[in-house]
Amino acid sequence: MPLYDVIGIKIDPYLNTSQTVSSASAFGLSDGQKTRLISAATIMLFGLAWWALSTYHWVATLFLPSPSDVWEQLLAIVTDGYANATLWDHVGASLVRILSAAAIAFSLAIPIGLSMGLSPWVKGLFDPPIEFYWPLPPLAYLPLMIIWLGIGEASKITLLTLAMFAPICLAAQAGVRGVSEERLHAARSLGANGWQLFWHVILSSALPEILTGTRIAIGVGWGTLVAAELIAATRGIGFMIMSASHFLATDVVFVGIGIIALLVFAFSYSWQKLEVFLVPWKGQE
Repeated sequence: MPLYDVIGIKIDPYLNTSQTVSSASAFGLSDGQKTRLISAATIMLFGLAWWALSTYHWVATLFLPSPSDVWEQLLAIVTDGYANATLWDHVGASLVRILSAAAIAFSLAIPIGLSMGLSPWVKGLFDPPIEFYWPLPPLAYLPLMIIWLGIGEASKITLLTLAMFAPICLAAQAGVRGVSEERLHAARSLGANGWQLFWHVILSSALPEILTGTRIAIGVGWGTLVAAELIAATRGIGFMIMSASHFLATDVVFVGIGIIALLVFAFSYSWQKLEVFLVPWKGQE
């Protein structure tokens, strides 16, 4: 039974799909332009709701500062800094931690994940510990990082590395497992040796999954950053957020959240452009 019959959608079998596409483009907008337009409208509605709730005091300022208050606090932090450090000190400290942990996680997780996809022995060796700690929230093993590594930068970077390692490793493994047998047989029939088979077929086919896994991992890393910077930190966006929360400085908390959101968006956008450059065939198979 066709899928559209199962879900209850009636489709005219004589419908001309080209007419459907042309009618969808009647306003002269591509699908991407429509998506961006809807996203812009959503952001405007969100901002309008935020402004109305704070301006008319439907929500107390302690819980929801107005956009103007948050903007003024941002300018104050840019000018005067916060907690004996400039805004750029906080941003720089967080970026160093995230990028250092990401470099370690990438360099370890990608080869291990590829090996797990290729070898049942390697999979049997690494799969149990990864599956054991991967579902745990980072706060669960944060005390162990402090006990084992102290309160310096090593414990923070290790916590972030562990948070980012599993998504990349599992994505690389899934990418290898998803390589079609037809491609492998075709490459062998053309005389490809083992290294050429790995480099031109296996790795190339797994690359989209790996890039997707790294995007997810960076998001997880930023989500873990606040927890990592709880460990005797004096610099960092997460430290700034937690310090402000202790003094009920909600506007500073909003500033920190907004900065993290902008940094994550910038990375995600850049990574999407990198994906288009590295795997232009993605989604066209």
